[in-house]
Amino acid sequence: MSTRHLDPAVRHDIVFLFDVTDGNPNGDPDAGNRPRVDDETSHGLVTDVALKRKVRDTIGLAAQASGMDLSRYQIFVEAGHALNTRLEESYTANGLELDIPDDTPPVEDPEEASQPGRRRAATRPTRRTLSAEDAERARHWLTERYVDIRLFGAVLSTGRTRSLGQIRGPLQFGMARSIDPVYPVDHAITRVTQTTQADIDAGERTEMGSKWTIPYALYKAEMHYSGARGTQTGVTPDDLQLLYTTLLNMFDHDRSATRGIMTARGLYTFSHADAFGNAPAHTLISRVAAERTGLGVPRTFGDYAVTVDDHDLPAGVDLERLAG
Repeated sequence: MSTRHLDPAVRHDIVFLFDVTDGNPNGDPDAGNRPRVDDETSHGLVTDVALKRKVRDTIGLAAQASGMDLSRYQIFVEAGHALNTRLEESYTANGLELDIPDDTPPVEDPEEASQPGRRRAATRPTRRTLSAEDAERARHWLTERYVDIRLFGAVLSTGRTRSLGQIRGPLQFGMARSIDPVYPVDHAITRVTQTTQADIDAGERTEMGSKWTIPYALYKAEMHYSGARGTQTGVTPDDLQLLYTTLLNMFDHDRSATRGIMTARGLYTFSHADAFGNAPAHTLISRVAAERTGLGVPRTFGDYAVTVDDHDLPAGVDLERLAG
């Protein structure tokens, strides 16, 4: 097996296939949590944000199982943690003073305020920001600590850390799209437990609800990794190995009755010889295709045939089949 797919200094174009059976892979909160679809074609959609959330939730477990230094695999965008608090830690950890933003309210001069009958003057603090060198030191502290910043980037210029600007991550996810149109089903469900005691006192015995599922769908997602940006954020071969491991196993750690059975079905990495690349991404991504094998409605992965055209690859491009 070639190891070029682990080189963080070169470009990678990645195809990820996964499917869902009797579940909702990504509900739309604006549509009653109905599975996301393309309104014009009825193809199913899973957002890039949903896929990255699953990576964030699993990559730390992958790092722990691999015996990696867990201090490098913390998650920045994590439920229950304020982003500004974590950003300010990058200042305090490096002995830096927090920025004073332009909209800081004026403060009274304490000497003038103590003199009776004298008009109290208020002055606006002078705006304070970090030097370019100190800002880079704080950004480096963040990228070393948080794997999702190293891979996905982040907006850092919020609150009192405006000097940090933003980090453009090397790994960009596209929306996953189903191979064929999907037909979401709304199931009426009942519950024997009432929400309030008043409902029980009123004689209610059950409550009604609903649940959306897709009987079956196979999805294809594209990911693109920039070697130039990966070098800037400090991505390592271990990071890329953990990313691939996470993609192949993350659905096993995200089980829920709502999502049904989701399974990784294929992972293909086209690796280039350098950071610029040796071929347009779309010409490589299109080499991985899935087609129905029969005329019936697909209900299992066996109803599809996945083909990978690995003949006459452009010079400098390697294809690694990590799954499928």
